[in-house]
Parts: sequence; structure tokens; C-alpha cells
Amino acid sequence: MSKNNEVEYCNLELRFDRRRIRNFIKALIQEGYSLYWSENEGQFIVSIRSGRKLVKLKFERIGERYKIVGNYSFRDEKLVEMMEKLIGDTRGHAIVKRFRDRQVLIENIMFGETIRMVEITGVEHKVLFQKEPVVSIEDMIKAFRSKRTDERIPVLRLELDYELSTLADAINQGDTKAIQSCKKRLAELRQEMLLLEM
Repeated sequence: MSKNNEVEYCNLELRFDRRRIRNFIKALIQEGYSLYWSENEGQFIVSIRSGRKLVKLKFERIGERYKIVGNYSFRDEKLVEMMEKLIGDTRGHAIVKRFRDRQVLIENIMFGETIRMVEITGVEHKVLFQKEPVVSIEDMIKAFRSKRTDERIPVLRLELDYELSTLADAINQGDTKAIQSCKKRLAELRQEMLLLEM
């Protein structure tokens, strides 16, 4: 990746403990980055100097653990490597956009693995990779009936991804009826996710 290429991280969902933040800071220092950090009751902020740019990574405290919040953009190759290692190690979720010349490569990452990769050139888009769901119909039925949050959340995430994919297809085809149906279903799934994560 050349220094002119930019990588953007959106919808990050990475959760980890304080030890992992310390290890991340230690790795940044070993790579020679100039940085400082600050902490209050609700947040831990790591400010990293990359060339002339200052990047502030925000870690929100959730009980004894932390969750990274916000969208981030890097041109620094080493920072990109470290961010992707963090996503993989924490088995996190993210949407990664790689900008190259007149092309954008978008990766959907769930549980640290790429599940979908789309290449956009101008107005054309091409699906390069799409992982088939590993959850069987029987697993989904069992999870629907289950009251256990830890069983329901992964299935709910798959449902959200499926509805978002269906919505994207409906928008591309200009199917207003399908768009409204997807939006309604996404609102229901969002409400359920909010209730489960409380």
C-alpha cells in the first residue's frame, strides 16, 4: 500500500480489557510513534502522531472492559497493520474502506473475519467475495426460541447483515416496496439488539 492510499474504519465494534490497550500502546511506542494518552471515568483516549496528522483513538469504558468508538482514517501503512491486527485479535466487527486511485475496496468484517468484499470503480460495483453463513437453519430456529442473550446476539447480527445486503440490492434496483420492507425489518432488529445489549 503506498502512502497516498487511505484506509477508513467505520462501525467499529471491538471489545477488550485494559491489558490489551496497554499492549497496543506498548506496540505503538516500539514502532516509534509519538503518542500520549488520557483517561477519565468514561473514556481512555490514545492520541497518535502520524506525520503531520494527529489521530485520537477513543476507548469507551463498559464496566471493567473497553469498547473502541468512532470512525478512523489512516494513510500510515504500519498503523493500518496494527489496527487490522487489533480487529483480528479481538474478533471484532468493522467496515473497512480502502481507497486506491479511482477505486474503493470495501470489506465487511465480523468476528475478525472478512465476510464480504466489494470493489467499487466509478458507478460499477462487483462482489469479490461473500462468505456463506455457517449457521444452519436448525441453529437459527433454536436461537429464535432461546431466551439466552449470548445465543441470540450472533444470529441477530447475521439477520442485520442479511437485511442490509437486501436493502442495498433493493436500492440498486430502485424497488421502493422492498426498500420500505427492509427498513421496517431493520428497525425491528435494531430495537431487539438494543434490548439485548442493555
